[in-house]
Amino acid sequence: MTGTPVWAQLAYLVAAVCFVLSLKGLSAPRTARAGNLVGAAGGLIAVTTVLASARLDNVGLIASAMVVGAAVGAPAARRVPMTAMPQLVALFNGVGGGAAAAVALVEFGRTGESDPVPVLLATVFSVLVGCISFTGSALTFVKLQELMTGAPVTFPFGRAVSAGLAVATVGMGVAVVPTRSTVLLAAVAVAALVSGVLFVLPVGGGDVPVVISLLNAFTGLTVAASGYILDNTLLIVAGTLVGASGTLLTKLMADAMGRSVLNILFGAFTATATAGGAGSTAAQHTVRTGSPEDIAILLGYARRVLIVPGYGLAVAQAQHTVKELSDVLAGRGVDVAYGIHPVAGRMPGHMNVLLAEADVSYERLEEMERANGAMTATDVVLVVGANDVVNPAARTQPGCPIYGMPILDVDHARNVVFLKRSMRPGFAGIDNPLLYDPKTTMLFGDAKESLAKLVAAIKAL
Repeated sequence: MTGTPVWAQLAYLVAAVCFVLSLKGLSAPRTARAGNLVGAAGGLIAVTTVLASARLDNVGLIASAMVVGAAVGAPAARRVPMTAMPQLVALFNGVGGGAAAAVALVEFGRTGESDPVPVLLATVFSVLVGCISFTGSALTFVKLQELMTGAPVTFPFGRAVSAGLAVATVGMGVAVVPTRSTVLLAAVAVAALVSGVLFVLPVGGGDVPVVISLLNAFTGLTVAASGYILDNTLLIVAGTLVGASGTLLTKLMADAMGRSVLNILFGAFTATATAGGAGSTAAQHTVRTGSPEDIAILLGYARRVLIVPGYGLAVAQAQHTVKELSDVLAGRGVDVAYGIHPVAGRMPGHMNVLLAEADVSYERLEEMERANGAMTATDVVLVVGANDVVNPAARTQPGCPIYGMPILDVDHARNVVFLKRSMRPGFAGIDNPLLYDPKTTMLFGDAKESLAKLVAAIKAL
């Protein structure tokens, strides 16, 4: 950071510490809100310091861009429903990767002929990975928003095409260093944009959250490379933190699904048709349904009830109603807990955030291992809008898309109640044999309305 005033360097140090403390705070639900605020404060310090210390030419243009960005970003973040939060995260992440790539392109056009080799390598890396993150994140947004099919999209020789393009892109990137060609670097950017699309197309909807985490790591590394190009230590620190945490989160999510990252990304190319597809069991079995009054008796006189939330809970915006239900049950002396699967919903921590919005006590949230340990002693499991994360096919049907994924073993509980709109399969697109188990009762309808009826029925007991 040549020429940076001492006070600015100290401010950058404070901002870097804020970023580290923010990640630490985000590692636990109880401290996540504070961690988010600390991280935002670090970002404010960093931006303010840059504007106050650097000799900037286009201050008016920069200020205009900040105003436009704030005018778009703030309302989007405040108004987006919890169901669309993963899409928003993907979109914002893609913008970050694209911005870092654009900065690298501009810097190369301005000083490329005089840059030393390490800076040139960082420039190529930033453009290549940033462009992949940009289009890849945009496509994850499209998939999660259901603007296209959530199923893996493959085509003949798709793997060979993707691999060939990747090799060609890297080759052009290497050639940029000796030639210092702006045209060649622009070609790298275009090829990387296409690679980002090909990277996400074969990923199924249920695996998209893992890809979002990986692309987030890509964006972090791109920002770190941009920091090296701009000689800005704070960007290097912030980008490295995001890259490292995103990489670790990707690995943890893959482990939670019982699969390797490579299988999640490229498994569609080698997948074969298997039994257990949507509707295969439904044609042979019937389901048992119950009224809200019947289920209220089951819940009201239980000793332990485990509530398993899923994406359907978010869609119905029923988090406050499920909180009311748990409070009513607790008032009757029932031990109520929430079973949280690591990949429930559409992004890491989706259910934690949803329940925190309804002021559900953190002490009531049970991670998968703890919940499974008490499953045989659980009288009723109430599954609200979840499917794949409780599907026994993950244990019993080799070859199905979720086989090997650790699940909440709700089939080991004494009774299971599903709140669903219909018999449609979950995001993985496979049937759930637990729906036809004799111990399972179905309550069809909107989750929020069904929960409200259960609350009223339990109060009437």
